[in-house]
Amino acid sequence: MKIKEFIQTHFRHFNAATLKDAAEAYRAHIESGGKMMITLAGAMSTAELGISLAEMIRQDKVHAITCTGANLEEDVFNLVAHDHYVRIPNWRDLTPQQEHELLQRHLNRVTDTCIPEAEAMRKIEAAVLEEWVAADGAGERYFPHEFLYRVLRSGKLKDSYQIDPKNSWLLAACEKNLPIWVPGWEDSTLGNMYAAHVMAGDVKNVHTVRTGIEYMLSLAEWYMQTAPKTPVGFFQIGGGIAGDFPICVVPMLEQDLGRKDVPLWAYFCQISDSTTSYGSYSGAVPNEKITWGKLGVDTPKFIIESDATIVAPLIFAYVLDW
Repeated sequence: MKIKEFIQTHFRHFNAATLKDAAEAYRAHIESGGKMMITLAGAMSTAELGISLAEMIRQDKVHAITCTGANLEEDVFNLVAHDHYVRIPNWRDLTPQQEHELLQRHLNRVTDTCIPEAEAMRKIEAAVLEEWVAADGAGERYFPHEFLYRVLRSGKLKDSYQIDPKNSWLLAACEKNLPIWVPGWEDSTLGNMYAAHVMAGDVKNVHTVRTGIEYMLSLAEWYMQTAPKTPVGFFQIGGGIAGDFPICVVPMLEQDLGRKDVPLWAYFCQISDSTTSYGSYSGAVPNEKITWGKLGVDTPKFIIESDATIVAPLIFAYVLDW
């Protein structure tokens, strides 16, 4: 039985039914000529979501990505250092002393998985630093994802791949030259490293890496070139800035810039375990977004209150007809 058939047969009620409905609406949106933005929060790259997301990109089921700096870099960390990652099945039982021992081994823990500093973080730092310094010296400026695209396209990491490259979503995005936006990139390992290299004088111009407002300007340009021609959907994995930043481009263009021809997002689905209360935007029901001018009354809307590491691969498999 295909995964799609399994979901159709067994996922009939509650969150399971919402998953099926959201997946079917995703397929319908794409098949009718729509485009889809995926937003990645949490540690989806370390969860190896690339195994399914990369294929979604290759098959033109994803047309743009907004992600945190962590998700951007951690896909490449996994690409070159997978064999050195350490899984901690009993992570809930660790004592503070055991956590300190992981620190001493230069293993940075993300729930049940430890990212090795030397093999992952420092290896990518060395590769991207060459690009930062070269751009800085030439008076050129690029976005964070563009620097990683340059690293991947240079081939300097190719001999270091430790996973099948078809399972890297960033590599798939690079091959498609997919538009990516990384709000708050400063809040990432490479962002911290970049700040250190600016302070050390290795990079002379702090603005060599473009971020923040320039990313919003780029997103606004892309949206106004795309949405009037074809509806754009919004598939949000987790909460936080990865979702909050891009969805606001619509009210920004309409309410702040005064544009009158701004299409609303044409589909919305969020996978979230955030509490729908206490003023949490990440846990807000989709209808709240109507009041902010992001979604319409008739926009297909879904919220799946579950674990994204379980739900997202199932939806992607459904869309891919696996």
